Amino acid sequence: MLHRSARKLLARTHVLQCPLWSHEPLLNPVDSSAAAARVVSTLTSRTLDRDHSSNSDNVGYHWPITPRKGTSWRQQSYSTGFQKVGALQQGMAEMVSHVIPMPSDIRYADLIVKRSDHLQEKPSLDPLGLKFGALYTDHMLQVSWKEGSGWTAPSIDPVAPMTLHPCAQVLHYGSCCFEGMKAYKDKDQHLRLFRPDMNMDRLSRSAACLTLPEFDKVELLECIKELVRVERDWVPAKEGFSLYIRPTIIGTHPFLGLSPTREAMLFVVLSPVGPYFPGGLKPIKLFVETEVVRAYPGGVGDKKVGGNYAPTMLPQLRSTQRGCSQALYVLQDGHPGGGIVGESGAMNIFFLFQQEGMMELVTPPLNGLILPGVTRDTILTIARDFGNMKVSERQLRFGEIEDAAKTGRLLEVFGTGTACAVQPVTGLLKNDNTEITIPFDSEAAAHWLAKLPGMALAQPGTDEPFSLCGRLTRILLDYQYGNVESPWSVPIDP
Repeated sequence: MLHRSARKLLARTHVLQCPLWSHEPLLNPVDSSAAAARVVSTLTSRTLDRDHSSNSDNVGYHWPITPRKGTSWRQQSYSTGFQKVGALQQGMAEMVSHVIPMPSDIRYADLIVKRSDHLQEKPSLDPLGLKFGALYTDHMLQVSWKEGSGWTAPSIDPVAPMTLHPCAQVLHYGSCCFEGMKAYKDKDQHLRLFRPDMNMDRLSRSAACLTLPEFDKVELLECIKELVRVERDWVPAKEGFSLYIRPTIIGTHPFLGLSPTREAMLFVVLSPVGPYFPGGLKPIKLFVETEVVRAYPGGVGDKKVGGNYAPTMLPQLRSTQRGCSQALYVLQDGHPGGGIVGESGAMNIFFLFQQEGMMELVTPPLNGLILPGVTRDTILTIARDFGNMKVSERQLRFGEIEDAAKTGRLLEVFGTGTACAVQPVTGLLKNDNTEITIPFDSEAAAHWLAKLPGMALAQPGTDEPFSLCGRLTRILLDYQYGNVESPWSVPIDP
């Protein structure tokens, strides 16, 4: 009886990754029997240890017993992932009478879906009308956390305003971190994510530096996948269009003192977006910002926290007033070779130089000042596979850029990011209004963008025009939309 009860319990945990429905068969009965035997042995030994212990109050055994309130299309379950079975609950209580609730983590098996009764009309696929971040889907994912009790059951709900106490820490001290990722619909109408594991890793690192709570990255990603599946009609079925995904964690504890977070909320909203360049690759100009510092050694420049972005709004405004799209941040340290080149607004930055005997693609290193961009890492990997250029992550001083431009060795400059993918740059405007002009061949870029899926991966022909921006953009799109088989493109359809 004890063996059967433990086996039923294991069938409802994530150890075996069993189906969500309690009436479905086990995926691997052989494994579950062996695992059940281990649980029986463990429970029995712990119970005996407790019974024979001289200090039973210090037994290090915890068992979740508090069921989640409310029901949904999913069965009622514990916030730790165990589904409620009446007879089993009683049997477990008899076996382990000294029970202490355990803080819970985010579990996909606990997810509750509440669909909206008022769905919006889906937007037309107008590249000019579908502006980035201006429109939101019908549903959002949300889950709360509290010190001592852990995460509540995650839920997908209709998008609605949130209520915060006016003393919530996020409103006073900026305890907020977020991610930016996208869902795509391939030629067969299947939903895909692009390297989502990297987004979950980065969100976890960002949260840790703000004392925001840890979370199960795999389980959260499964919840996000379900949200995208619920909103699949919002994912545009056309290359260049996508569904932007914004996971966010905020500190909600109502306390004006400066202290680690004791309460938090994690939520995810979705926004359909059109192509960043409605008319193809459109180059921009950057203002060289030497007075404002985006990140400083020892800071949090490598984390995606809200405090890294709000202070850049004024430099961004000044850049646009001078005819530039974004700012390129250059950290002045008194070096005769010029300041240290950092990021450009919300983009990582790349420079292609003609060195002695070969080309070199350079981007600043991950030294704590640079956000480890998903697109950045992808571009580095693709470029290294080309085999016809040196690819470097190294410190770059602005004087080297100026010298290369003067001698005609600066071949291309571009930024990378989730929003823009690959963004060519044709000008760097300095504070004294002098401008560094950078070459960009729009016809060559268009040649590469027009390539059939997978063809840009092949070595270029001797008569083909050169455009690193164009070739990288075509290959990146092929990976994102699943035109080329790759572990980077993750299908999420059931």
